[in-house]
Amino acid sequence: MPTTKFHYKKAYDFYQKFIYNEEHQKLLHTHKLHVAGSIPSVDWELFGAILTGDKGKKGYGSDLKRHEIKSAVEGASFEYQYHLRGGQKKLTEDMGVRHLFLSYSPNYKNLSVRILVGEKLKDTFSSWLPKLVENYSGPNRKQRYRKNVSFGFVKKNGTVVMEIKDGKLVEAKTI
Repeated sequence: MPTTKFHYKKAYDFYQKFIYNEEHQKLLHTHKLHVAGSIPSVDWELFGAILTGDKGKKGYGSDLKRHEIKSAVEGASFEYQYHLRGGQKKLTEDMGVRHLFLSYSPNYKNLSVRILVGEKLKDTFSSWLPKLVENYSGPNRKQRYRKNVSFGFVKKNGTVVMEIKDGKLVEAKTI
C-alpha cells in the first residue's frame, strides 16, 4: 500500500467538535440525559474525508473517490449494503478502494480507525457476488443485499492509523 498522508489534526478537531464534544457531554451528564441514537453515517464519512483528504463522489458507489467508510460500535461487525440498481458495480468497485473502519465506544469517547485495501477484502467480496446476483433475480427479488465484515477480521488484517482514548488523540500513523 502506498504511503498515505493523513490529516490527523483536522480529523481530531472535527471529532472534538461534532462527534465527542466534551462540553456537550458534560451538559448531558449534568442534566442526567444520555446520548440518544448515533452519529449519522454522513458525519463518519466527513470524518473519513477530512482524515484522508479524499472527496465524495457523485452517484452510487464508494463513499469517497478512493475510500469506503464503515463505522460500528467497538467489537461489532461492519455492514455493507448493496442496492438492486448498481449493487454489482459497487461490489466490484469495493474491491479496488481502501476501506476505513471506525470502531467507537457507545459514548464516542474512544475511537479506533483501521485501514484495509480492497485487495485484502477481495476474496470476501468475491464470495458475496453469487448470492448478490441471486438476490436480485427471479420473482422474489429483493431491493437490498446486506453482508458483514467481522470486527475480528478487520482487527487481524487492518492497520490502526488513528486512536482516540478518553477523548484524547493517542496514536496517529502514516502508512
